[in-house]
Amino acid sequence: MHPELKKLIETHDNIVFFGGAGVSTESGIPDFRSPDGLYSRKDFKYSPETMLSHSFYEGHTEEFFEFYRSFSLAPNNGPSCAHKKLAELEAQGKLKAVITQNIDGLHQMAGSKRVFELHGSVLRNYCTQCGTFYDLDFIAGTSGIPRCPKDNAVIKPDVVLYEESLDSTTLIESVRAIEAADMMIVAGTSLVVYPAAGLLDYFKGDTLVLINKEATPRDGKADLVIHAGIGETLCGD
Repeated sequence: MHPELKKLIETHDNIVFFGGAGVSTESGIPDFRSPDGLYSRKDFKYSPETMLSHSFYEGHTEEFFEFYRSFSLAPNNGPSCAHKKLAELEAQGKLKAVITQNIDGLHQMAGSKRVFELHGSVLRNYCTQCGTFYDLDFIAGTSGIPRCPKDNAVIKPDVVLYEESLDSTTLIESVRAIEAADMMIVAGTSLVVYPAAGLLDYFKGDTLVLINKEATPRDGKADLVIHAGIGETLCGD
């Protein structure tokens, strides 16, 4: 672990972790804005941002699911070392919550218990009529528009699409965790997507750490800035 970060963790007992796409790219899951991310793909006739919108889901449902399967079923090797290290810190009583913009469920797979998923999860999909939940394997085994075996209604991913609001309960609980924290670690996010990026404004603790390969708009406000990957920072020598 980065030596300065290690010292800070040792002296704090109410830490909150806030993570973006950079936390999951090390598990083989593509992000949106990097040169190799979803936004750079040219094999669809609409932009990824358009295809991940509520209006596109409503008006072009079959094309929506074609794209959804192409990225939600991205090959990965499960949780990375960073995901596991965060779970360890929680088990030690240091880390009180993980707040994530990612929708892959890798924090829970690594063993984290208190995870607030701001944008939902591809692991959960629900019937728009009866509410029955279906897992990712069910979606993977379908083609075209996935429909509920019970009533033939569309099965919608439990993810927050563009034009949709964040879940209010998740947002409130995230804010409470941040307000109570004495240390906040922010990693793998450019901090340009709102309202998620605005959550930092609720932090009143004494130590803010930013870990990202590129500079962010909040670097000047942080007590420690590490321009590196989350894996090498948490798991390196």
